Amino acid sequence: MRFLLFFFICISISSCKNHKQESTIIPQVKSFLPSGSFFHLKDFQLLADSSSNGPAELLKLELNKFSYSIDTVYFFKDPMQAQGIHLMVDSSLSENLEYYELYINKNFVLIKGASTKGVIHAVYSFLQLLPRTQGIIDDKLSCVTIKDAPKFKWRGLLLDCSRHFMQIEFVKRYIDLLAFHKMNVLHWHLTEDQGWRIQINQYPKLTEVGAYRQEKDGSTYGGFYSQEQIKEVVSYAKERGVAVVPEIELPGHSLAALAAYPQYSCTGGPFEVETDWGVFKEIYCAGNEQTFTFIKNILDEVIELFPAEYIHIGGDEVPKYRWERCSKCKKRMMEESLEDVHELQSYFIQRIETYLSRKGKKLIGWDEILEGEIASGVTVQSWRGMKGAAKAAKSGHDAIVSPTSHAYFDYDLDAIDLRKVYYFDPIPEGLTKEEEKHILGGECNMWSEYAPQDMVDSKVFPRLLAMSEVLWTAPEQKDYASFYNRVQDHYSRLTQLEVDFGLETTPLRLESTYSSDSFHVNLLAGNPDFTLFYQLDRQDTLLYDSIFSISGISHLTAWASKNQQMYGEPIEENIYTHKALNAKISGLNSYSEHYSAGGDYGIIDGFRGGNNFRDGRWQGYEGEDFEVILDLKKVMNIQRLVSSFYQYNLSWIFMPKELIIYTSIDGKEFQMNAQLFPQVPMKKEGRFNKVFELNFAKTKARYVKLKAKNIGVCPDWHPSAGSPSWLFVDEIQLY
Repeated sequence: MRFLLFFFICISISSCKNHKQESTIIPQVKSFLPSGSFFHLKDFQLLADSSSNGPAELLKLELNKFSYSIDTVYFFKDPMQAQGIHLMVDSSLSENLEYYELYINKNFVLIKGASTKGVIHAVYSFLQLLPRTQGIIDDKLSCVTIKDAPKFKWRGLLLDCSRHFMQIEFVKRYIDLLAFHKMNVLHWHLTEDQGWRIQINQYPKLTEVGAYRQEKDGSTYGGFYSQEQIKEVVSYAKERGVAVVPEIELPGHSLAALAAYPQYSCTGGPFEVETDWGVFKEIYCAGNEQTFTFIKNILDEVIELFPAEYIHIGGDEVPKYRWERCSKCKKRMMEESLEDVHELQSYFIQRIETYLSRKGKKLIGWDEILEGEIASGVTVQSWRGMKGAAKAAKSGHDAIVSPTSHAYFDYDLDAIDLRKVYYFDPIPEGLTKEEEKHILGGECNMWSEYAPQDMVDSKVFPRLLAMSEVLWTAPEQKDYASFYNRVQDHYSRLTQLEVDFGLETTPLRLESTYSSDSFHVNLLAGNPDFTLFYQLDRQDTLLYDSIFSISGISHLTAWASKNQQMYGEPIEENIYTHKALNAKISGLNSYSEHYSAGGDYGIIDGFRGGNNFRDGRWQGYEGEDFEVILDLKKVMNIQRLVSSFYQYNLSWIFMPKELIIYTSIDGKEFQMNAQLFPQVPMKKEGRFNKVFELNFAKTKARYVKLKAKNIGVCPDWHPSAGSPSWLFVDEIQLY
């Protein structure tokens, strides 16, 4: 039987004349062999063996959405039957259970997988190949042979339904979208400071109280998933080859739970479900034995609901402020011979891991769990760069990569665009081949602080397309130009799937240099098929075709066009001319690699940062003061320094507590010229930047030193009291 099937397929392929045709599938397949002729999608039967009935029912459901009337899936008989679509499992195909083969010829379609998972992937490749016009499938399907398997076994999306609640049908829709692009994990973030979203029968207040918050306008916001709804989602996902991994946050990010059951905190409360975003000091009490009973009882119900082998427990961003002041926690540390609160966190995680292991589950935690000892079966999810994944792999632990640099889809496009995601390498540098095996794969993270349900599509798509290819396709087969073209073709599919996709990239970015008393401005298109336009001081519109020069202070407006339509929003920049533009920088403190302003000279480039501290123009200093020396290269008269700073206290960013300017002729002896104590309330809400001026008597100087003092740590009233505070600075202007 198998030999005859193979022989018939070979004859069918060889009988078709080759013609040029490239795969339009996303993610890119491993082997794509097109041929002439067509399979006609009419008067055909759907047939499946006993292991493929589920995928066949899935295919029937999808085809019937396009006005087909397939009533029955027949038992698999003979693949040579004319006008049939046949699905079968053949375990001899590969040891990789996700491997599949798809044969389309003029007589029949054969879908084969090494397991049911492989068959499901083949089904979605088949669905992507269907030629569609205005929601109708054309009846001619080109002949092709596909053989394919994924690079990584873990290909996921984190969906945060805690900060903003998302309807159950929306969650199921995202399972469909994941499966369509061969992603196989929904990481379901179900508990947070701002909402508890999973029904726990033993503790009804978790949803009665913890699922709802009082917004600042007085309205009530919230919602939760019943256990029946969760079972429905898990079953729905399984049918589509997607595992649902729940995240139950501990010991931090737990205010919603503590609002319902304050006795498991260090202070006893009372608390309210949090309405703001950030990291909060109220966490589970590690010294109270009843806390562990509470958590274990919750996990018992979670384990019953989720058959996946993994449970994610968070473990990230845990302020130790309460533990350091808690008599029960201090007693626990003494009894367990723990040196500090960091070892106490390790103790906490180890107890939960031991419990989950006994229940047959594997624990996943964010990379902070590496700050202490972890058990051999723990998997680390690395978000603070790739160092956590590298450390985990080198120590023999499995790792999932989702760094903020490439995988945080809540970030704007100026931080992470389609191209950047596509060039993400999930394998950390410096690993041996054996250590690389511990990198299970990756995830794209859709945190919802600023993205309620109606914004998720435009954040996730089209960037998820790039991540799907990163995690599925072998690096040697990746090509951005090919991928970009396939994305353009894929937009029609996304439209038919009712995806409200966003932009691929920022429309354009700006580079400039300053010399001969002029700025020389270069506009860089986000994609090669963009056309750029600009205006100076809101005057005539000009087509950009080469670098142009600007003298003095100007207002620049620029925008991109694609397919003769404006793409995204225009950018507007005020350009500042000042005496520090040609300066040489020295003595600069170390800024964060994530907030570099493009390098040392980003703070004297003539452009100010905006209201988004991730816009690439701000330099960030964590727990450190800012200090710099500017060498003006010649003695000048100066009498004023202007500089911008940023505040967003929920991200631990505060204004400086003091600004001091010094000047010098020789760079050795400095005199203080001016001092300023900014009077900006640390509790002031929202994101904002502020310009400060330091005026002083006209002074001759070649060297200028500026100091900006960080407040050091978040104050006692702050939700993350005691954590290092941030100082963000941008353009330093001298006049």
